[in-house]
Amino acid sequence: MPTASPTTRSDDDVSTVLVTGGAGYIGSHAVRALRAAAHTVVVFDDLSAGHAAAVGDATLVEGDVRDTAQVETTLRRHAVTAVMHFAAVLSVGESVREPARYYDNNVRGSLSVLDAMLAAGVHRFVLSSTCAVYGNPVTTPIDEDHPTNPINAYGESKLVVERALAHYGRAYGLRAIALRYFNAAGADADGEVGEDHDPEIHLIPRAIEAACGGAKLQVFGEDYPTADGTCERDYVHVSDLATGHLRALEALDTGATTRVYNLGTGRPHSVREVIRAVERATGR
Repeated sequence: MPTASPTTRSDDDVSTVLVTGGAGYIGSHAVRALRAAAHTVVVFDDLSAGHAAAVGDATLVEGDVRDTAQVETTLRRHAVTAVMHFAAVLSVGESVREPARYYDNNVRGSLSVLDAMLAAGVHRFVLSSTCAVYGNPVTTPIDEDHPTNPINAYGESKLVVERALAHYGRAYGLRAIALRYFNAAGADADGEVGEDHDPEIHLIPRAIEAACGGAKLQVFGEDYPTADGTCERDYVHVSDLATGHLRALEALDTGATTRVYNLGTGRPHSVREVIRAVERATGR
């Protein structure tokens, strides 16, 4: 369960935040965290993977982040003061098969947002990045100084954008924080938003579906160097990720400069551990 809650802010501290991809899984939780902290929120999403209902009472603008003019118009029309950027394609396997799609959406789309921000005079930016920028771990636990060596186009596309942030900061005064997080899990405590992918590719919802009579869950690989032989992952609650994005925005509000941070628990769980937890929770 989440371990932190959004900070209550004074009227002088509130801002209007554009959340790209705010109708998606993690983005919609960030929208809720921002709203709870009294920020005005505008969601910009093409709804190719997100859901309009997930944005709640936030303003929704349907559009493609690669359309720089539309992003700039949205920033100006709503007097946006900061951007949280979640809009991206994010399947590791697909990125190996279709790398062009990942460079187009994730790199070109992100640069489009940054260029629109500069044109509109917006200089605070929080990037949804990924632990995939590290590639295969050299040491564990992985900290921010671990070498970056992505092994797929998804991780590479995020790293390219991270590197651009430093250059945009030096040249144009952009202040940005990139959050490299591990495996998002869970749902908002009130159950109004949660994980809803089609097709579903993540372990926890697939295990729950299997326990509830859905497709049988297949375990791939049982010879990993772990206690039970199955792959381990660091799972972090999605509401904690949302709080992390809010904290990053608050840091930028107080003058923080461009940085990258990991978001995770530091404690891995194996596939078998996840399956046993689902069995306990469902009684099946």
